[in-house]
Amino acid sequence: MKSGAVFRAATGQCLVAQVRRTDTAWERLRGLLGHPPLADDQGLLIDPCPSVHTFGMNYPLDLAFLDTGMRVLKLVQGLQPRRLAACTAARATLELPPGAIERSGIIAGDILE
Repeated sequence: MKSGAVFRAATGQCLVAQVRRTDTAWERLRGLLGHPPLADDQGLLIDPCPSVHTFGMNYPLDLAFLDTGMRVLKLVQGLQPRRLAACTAARATLELPPGAIERSGIIAGDILE
């Protein structure tokens, strides 16, 4: 997996300091299954990924669904275990720890880099 950070394009503000990006189909399929919960400054960018499930997980997630230009299309806060969320127009999904969307101030329409 590649790693880096996610910034708000308009201001250069760092929103998530440690983000891993999936490289393979297996990494996309597995996502966070079998991994401990993300820390407050961590995230997982899954691309391509227009839907996420939390079956088999025991912790909630915040999600930002992104288009091909990394524009935030939809936000889901606190998706509980054994649930599904999707955005058919999304290209990628940024998975975050619960509360991260509120803490970072990410809003629909933001462009991330």
